[in-house]
Amino acid sequence: MKSTKKNKLMAGILAAMLAMGIAAGGQAASRAEVAAIHVERAADFQYWNDNSPTKNKIVNFVESAVDPQSPNFIPEEDRIAVFDMDGTFYCETAPLYFQETMFLHRALEDKSYTPDPEMRAFAARIKPQIYNKTGISKEDNKRLLGYLTSAYAGMTPQEYRAYVKQFMETYETGLTNLKRGEAFYLPMVEIISYLGNNGFAVYIDSACGVDTTRVLVDGVIPIRPDRILASDFVYTSTGMGKDKPSDHFYDRHREKIVISGELVRENGKTAKIFSILNQIGKKPVLAFGNSMGDSGMLEYTLQDNPYPCASFMVLCDDVERELGNLKKAESCKKTADERGWNTISMRDEFKTIYGDNVKREH
Repeated sequence: MKSTKKNKLMAGILAAMLAMGIAAGGQAASRAEVAAIHVERAADFQYWNDNSPTKNKIVNFVESAVDPQSPNFIPEEDRIAVFDMDGTFYCETAPLYFQETMFLHRALEDKSYTPDPEMRAFAARIKPQIYNKTGISKEDNKRLLGYLTSAYAGMTPQEYRAYVKQFMETYETGLTNLKRGEAFYLPMVEIISYLGNNGFAVYIDSACGVDTTRVLVDGVIPIRPDRILASDFVYTSTGMGKDKPSDHFYDRHREKIVISGELVRENGKTAKIFSILNQIGKKPVLAFGNSMGDSGMLEYTLQDNPYPCASFMVLCDDVERELGNLKKAESCKKTADERGWNTISMRDEFKTIYGDNVKREH
């Protein structure tokens, strides 16, 4: 017990020291610094403005949920929170989602890979649209989704994870001093830590690929790998041939598991509800997202919930410390107000996002 208390105390001291350094204008938070974030009580928050309505709501919610004498008490086994990843606690705007940006690198810059001419031509055509944020058509977006898997066909899961780690070392576009593997919203990481340290089971419910998500958060965000609900690669075996997986007997000496290249099974919108049903088996009491792609889990959390519950939408309204989009933020806020979701203003509530040394390039 003494050792546990000492570890918690040291973690708290380290987190406070790191927060002071970042707030003073030092370096952007590294993965090690993000991993050191430890919040148990309201007084432990470092990265939220003092008058933040979100922080106050969440603190009040948690303090009531863990108090057996409170009418809003929630048994620990039913304290479940779900978070989207991209745009909710991790950057999605520099210039686009991690996986999509990694595909462009794979198709156009990776000298160890030779894409087919159609893939290369497609990537070259859409790259300016993505980097200039002019958007791509629905047809191109559908085609891009297919390439997100076919570009890695034949890789083992271990090879793919190593590729993600390598790409995490590259720098975000449009923001200075920020590696892709470090692009976590520090205030939202504090919320995840706070919930986990108060008996909440925290899950990620993301449209990003499950292996990508696991590598990104591994050792940094305190969420277990089995609590990540995400889009799935379709795997195959090098010895499967025309067999169905249910008919195939795997031989570890003669074959290996690889990415098939078939279209990914996407976990977005209403599919996020089905992931909750199939993989959690209980309704969340808290849900956090940032776009209409998260509307399924936000709405499902509020529907016929036997416990106090709340849904939150992070607004991309910061155009000075982040590559925000005021038009999208306004639209999301309007929808959130109509549907009874709480909104989180990155501009008004976050004391810092990635650390004060991260700036917009333009």
